[in-house]
Amino acid sequence: MIITLAGDNSFGWQIALNELVAKFVEEHGDLALERIDGEEADIEKIEEALNSLPFLSTKKLVILRSPSKNKSFADRAEQILTNLPETNDVVIIETKLDKRLSYYKYLKSKTNYREYKELDINGLSQWLVAQAKTKGGELNLNDARYLADRVGLNQQLLGNELEKLLLYDEKVTRRTIDLLVDETPQSTIFQLLEAAFNGQSKKAIQLYSEQRALKVETPQIIAMLAWQLHILAIIKTAGDISADQIASDAKLNPFVVRKSQSVAAQLTLGQLKKLIADLLAIDIASKSSNIDSDEALQNYLLKLSIK
Repeated sequence: MIITLAGDNSFGWQIALNELVAKFVEEHGDLALERIDGEEADIEKIEEALNSLPFLSTKKLVILRSPSKNKSFADRAEQILTNLPETNDVVIIETKLDKRLSYYKYLKSKTNYREYKELDINGLSQWLVAQAKTKGGELNLNDARYLADRVGLNQQLLGNELEKLLLYDEKVTRRTIDLLVDETPQSTIFQLLEAAFNGQSKKAIQLYSEQRALKVETPQIIAMLAWQLHILAIIKTAGDISADQIASDAKLNPFVVRKSQSVAAQLTLGQLKKLIADLLAIDIASKSSNIDSDEALQNYLLKLSIK
């Protein structure tokens, strides 16, 4: 049996891998388990691991991580994997696959292929609801979305926060989320920019002050603002291309793109270039002179609010 765990959602495929390994070790013991890094191991070592018979066990499980990084293996994968001993099972982990290659087509058609894609805000919200129910708790969809907005789209972090919330109270509500879960800086930086672009200068300055109170330093805020402006520039120059296509081409999360489109729509390309230039000037001045970075950044946000 050959199982392929593919996709950029490492949290998803890691859970699947842990379950497969735990079940195998429980039945056959950990001496029958072998892990190979396909990027570092040469083709001979990979072939030996795949074809050698199990030791003191009736079965063997080989975990083969990123073997496509080894061109020799990728070129000969079908030949190598076709005639494995019946005693040997293989789990292949591939986070990035070129779908134009015959290697991908072989894995997709001839192995138990499972793809784990990063979830958008809707998928994560539904996953949180299901996870809470599985663990004997309760979380409605609106509050799950609120949690994802507060923490961000990292599934591992969301899972950790959900565990904490369920330990406090099996019924997760917005009140307990506010009580126990801190907002991530990246999420708040977008809210800060959104408030500024919507003319909400007081809210923008309040959000900035909250970030500084959380010990987020001004260079971090400049870097995060730069990243948000980078996303806006990608969207602005993409024209009528769909959010999903922009996300795919730029390697961004589709939800991030869709959420930023409303802000991008308010700006001309000339305004966006000036915003980037002004932020760059603050960054350079903060590193080469004694300017008050806090004051400079707050003035920058106020200018955004009255653009």
